[in-house]
Amino acid sequence: MALFIGTALFLIFSSCLSDEQLRKANKEISVPNGSPWGEWGTIEFCRQGHAKGFRLKVQQWTPESPFRDDTSLNGIRLICTDGSEIQSAVGPYGTWTKAEICPGGRLISYSLRVLGYQNIMDDTAADNIRFSCENGGVLTGYSTDWGTYGPWSQQCTNGAICGMVTRIDRGYEDNTGLNDVIFYCCD
Repeated sequence: MALFIGTALFLIFSSCLSDEQLRKANKEISVPNGSPWGEWGTIEFCRQGHAKGFRLKVQQWTPESPFRDDTSLNGIRLICTDGSEIQSAVGPYGTWTKAEICPGGRLISYSLRVLGYQNIMDDTAADNIRFSCENGGVLTGYSTDWGTYGPWSQQCTNGAICGMVTRIDRGYEDNTGLNDVIFYCCD
């Protein structure tokens, strides 16, 4: 009877874990210029394979509303080689851009475009991202051109990017949307 209960509990527990939670990363890659505001979301992984492309959720600036609280980049979705898309935490503003796909390859490193602290002016934090592909190509997101790109992350040395976690600010007076992101490499 004890063996049956133990087996039943194991099966129930293991069925509650998704494939994403069971996946193991071999490396974490990050950049030093992410902004410090907000809370980290959950780590998400491609169910199978790796990331071959991405989409961005962007609140575009418009001249009709020059005094609104701009957030610029609000989310990143990875497009996995198995056709699925994953995302960690996402801010509420903006719309999703068209997909950017590595031609014949996978994502292996990234650089984040960040607008630094603006004192009494509107802060937006992370504003765009670019990825390098394993075949040498570079993909740049469709977003605002505020701030500057920081250094490239380390490259995935074995495999490619397979997971991510984002830091999102949902501030009340000066919401900055996406502030930082960490990616994970898998074999």
